[in-house]
Amino acid sequence: MFMGSLQYVGFNQVSAWAPLGEVGPCTDTWSAAYQMQVFPEDEICSVGWPGTVPHQMFVMFQATFAIITPALIVGGLIDRMKFSALIIFILLWGTLVYDPIAHWVWGGGYIGNLDFDPDLSPSFGLDFAGGTVVHITSGFSALAAALVLGRRLGYGKVPMEPHNVPMVVLGASLLWFGWFGFNAGSEVMVDGITVSAWVVTNTATGVSSVTWLLMSWAYTGKPSIVGAATGAVAGLVAITPASGWVGPMASIIIGIAAGTVCYGAVAFKNARKWDDALDVWGVHGIGGFTGAILTGTLASPHIWDTGDGIGAWTGTPEGYEQQAINIVGAMMTIAYAFGMTIIILKIMDAVWPGGIRVTPKEEEIGLDLAQHGERSYVNE
Repeated sequence: MFMGSLQYVGFNQVSAWAPLGEVGPCTDTWSAAYQMQVFPEDEICSVGWPGTVPHQMFVMFQATFAIITPALIVGGLIDRMKFSALIIFILLWGTLVYDPIAHWVWGGGYIGNLDFDPDLSPSFGLDFAGGTVVHITSGFSALAAALVLGRRLGYGKVPMEPHNVPMVVLGASLLWFGWFGFNAGSEVMVDGITVSAWVVTNTATGVSSVTWLLMSWAYTGKPSIVGAATGAVAGLVAITPASGWVGPMASIIIGIAAGTVCYGAVAFKNARKWDDALDVWGVHGIGGFTGAILTGTLASPHIWDTGDGIGAWTGTPEGYEQQAINIVGAMMTIAYAFGMTIIILKIMDAVWPGGIRVTPKEEEIGLDLAQHGERSYVNE
């Protein structure tokens, strides 16, 4: 969080949101470099986005997205990477991966301006609250990191169960509640879209949690509370890009798809022996991809007064174009995030003294003690 906070205020907001090279009208706020023309309004410092909240409030709201995204990646490299290398990786990844994709989707870049047929109604990549920007990027980057770093010592040979199941449930519950702020808050005002995003977020999450629970019950013979918590997160992820574009019935479909597809992705990962400890790829990467595709399928023009968001379910040329745009946008994001993460880690590993992975002895001792000289619990 400390790296993401400093980085975003320093230059990431400008990189993700500003047009190229235009100096804005703001004066005497945070820094001269920060005063880029981020939005088109003349009175940007006081008017904000657009006329609903102060500009700096919007900046800090977007900072929470930029901060959490690299934190998600850490789940794919648990117990393997040197802390010093991790700090630099987060700095590089935020600059070279998150910022460009955020700009592509939300800052007027390639994905946000995809329009295959100008003769049809104006179309663009739909990602209301970060399914592409946050979850596809973090999920596929986590997989890339897990593959570059390799498996943990003893992976597949000794049990590696959740450390504290009550904390898993508590954490999932906090995520569920906090996610309302991400999705409903992405409307940046209180109106019908805000309420709709809240409703569909809660609905899809509950449906996905139940779906995952039933899937695990059917395959293992026992209902898993960890599975229910994981399914809830999968539902939160999948509804994120669609939350401002679909209604409650569509959110049920997205919830079922999230619970089913993400459960299968985690099973596939385990069969391939990819050591993504927190299932970031299966839940966030595949969940975000599933949500992005289904946003193009299920988006309803009845949600917005403007009639935007015509999904493929309408059977119209505009709907099919929207489906194609969301597929292409998701695939662009996967290719860029996965490829750039591998490049960053490979270069770092080549130049870092002793490489970026901890020694086997440090891994055996545990990184809390070996890297930080501290213990999580005094009775360890």
